[in-house]
Amino acid sequence: MSKIINRNNEPELLSSKTVVITGASSGVGRAITLEFARKGAKLVLGARRRSVLDEVVEECKELGATAMAVATDVTDADAVKRLAAIATEFGGGIDIWVNNAGVLAAGPFEETPVEVHDEVIRINLMGYIHGAHAAIPYFKQQKRGILINNISLGGWFPTPYAVGYSASKFGLRGFSEALRGELLRWPHIHVCDLFPAFLDTPGIQHAGNYTGRVLKPAPPVYDPQRVAQAVAFLAQHPKQSTTIGSVSTLLRLAHFLAPTLTLNITAGVIGTYFKKADPMPVTSGNVFEPVDFGTSIHGGWNSPADKERRRKKISAVLLLSGFLAGYYLVKKL
Repeated sequence: MSKIINRNNEPELLSSKTVVITGASSGVGRAITLEFARKGAKLVLGARRRSVLDEVVEECKELGATAMAVATDVTDADAVKRLAAIATEFGGGIDIWVNNAGVLAAGPFEETPVEVHDEVIRINLMGYIHGAHAAIPYFKQQKRGILINNISLGGWFPTPYAVGYSASKFGLRGFSEALRGELLRWPHIHVCDLFPAFLDTPGIQHAGNYTGRVLKPAPPVYDPQRVAQAVAFLAQHPKQSTTIGSVSTLLRLAHFLAPTLTLNITAGVIGTYFKKADPMPVTSGNVFEPVDFGTSIHGGWNSPADKERRRKKISAVLLLSGFLAGYYLVKKL
């Protein structure tokens, strides 16, 4: 059986853990699922696409894991409670709950229908709150449990032309911190937040798009397997906050040092991209209903040239961060 060695060099078996993962049908959710499957965990998988979840369950079984699929819309609080109840019956409890289901909608604020903003916030923010609301009572009964929230860099760094998405991600950070405060008397219940940079997943291809232009993730684009490995590590060594990718760390620092300047630069870069990008029809993507494409872990954004683009992007962000640090110090003097 697969195992991880903890900081006291004592073996802990993930095969003894029951793990619930939302948004498990594709992208980073699928990567997280298969990472736990390789380590022998009992898996309960939630997503809207039941047929795709069934495929993931079969992959888990091929890896020697026990898994089941539960079609779940995270905007439905009762459906999420049902997911938790099924997981408890299936695994004899819930050890780890991974909130991961999320969507993106891009476009000028007023040109994006308000119902799209509403649904993005319902899925991204309320979906995580529903997950925690369903899992925490079981954690308290057990006096232990780990809640892992996959938030993204968007929890620290605002994204113009994705206002609803930014609102949901900033809201998630506040939700996690407030919940963590309530759980101080429960030392073995942990709330862990992940802040990855752009990932090579089908997520942006699924996005609602009201820009009229083809959307692409800004390089560098990181392998979602890095997030999966980080989640599996947190399942053994929980901590409050984990940032994945040097660009994520640097942009977070840049926004802290000079929020107005970095926001203006970001808005300018995105606006310039929209002027040059290829045209594309407006679409609501997977905001209201799942789409029938993009079920893999990877989105195909990385290429042999991406390593060089990553190097250049990191160098540029380092220069920007250094400039902003100097700007911040001069401003304080």
